[in-house]
Amino acid sequence: MANGSRQAVWEFFGTELKRRREEAGLTQTELGAKVFVSGGYIGQFEQAIRKPQLDVAQRIDQVLGTDGIFERLCRKLIDDPRYADYFAGVVDLEQLATTICEFEPTVVPGLLQTPGYARALILATHPFAADEFIAERVTARVERSAILKDAARPRYWAIVHEGALRTAVGGATVAAEALDHLAELSRQRRVLLQVFPFEAGAPANNGSLRLMEFNDAPPVAYTETSFSGTLVDDPAVVKRAQGAYDLLRGAALSPEMSLDLIESAAEDHRRCASST
Repeated sequence: MANGSRQAVWEFFGTELKRRREEAGLTQTELGAKVFVSGGYIGQFEQAIRKPQLDVAQRIDQVLGTDGIFERLCRKLIDDPRYADYFAGVVDLEQLATTICEFEPTVVPGLLQTPGYARALILATHPFAADEFIAERVTARVERSAILKDAARPRYWAIVHEGALRTAVGGATVAAEALDHLAELSRQRRVLLQVFPFEAGAPANNGSLRLMEFNDAPPVAYTETSFSGTLVDDPAVVKRAQGAYDLLRGAALSPEMSLDLIESAAEDHRRCASST
């Protein structure tokens, strides 16, 4: 589904939600209390600023007695076969974010991956998949990075563990190309990159962490493991995640030292490739 069509359906979702809520005689605050979100969030759903998660849509159906219409709309919009169910909402939020801060402990962040690097990662988790399946997911991942080229791109701050730089994902040549890409993005000041070095010890967050801020909506946090992800908008939990990210920033190398390390790791991969 094209982005414009998806947005139109989200707008229909919001308009229909407002109509059904008013028919039920509920304010935004009252409906929010019944489905365990704030009244402000209900208002953002109705304005298509924020997209509800599936479980929230299901609770709205239950409270308003709408026979599953909001669940069906939500499933239609998140049912993009190129993304895991738990990640589809994150892709939508990326398009709206004004600031994205990310920590990756094991791989180069998805928004910064080259096609070759992305392909190697997808093949590692789907070794028996058809070529078309792999190609679709590589294309989707590369398309997401377009937000960093847009004139209105979000401020993007990434912290990458040194271990991710040293791992030869896709082989030494592919890994070197991926790090060259990181270095070029840093030199162009399109992103702010820091490396969390081995000598810094244990990071303040063990898994991947993403924080997103918006003009007209509260910030969210997203955490992910190999097989699941969690989008969090509870203000107290988001605040804790922001605190963890601040600790990661403090322990990471400066952007200048990080660039030197990225370039050095890329050269190490190239030497390895030339010796084989």
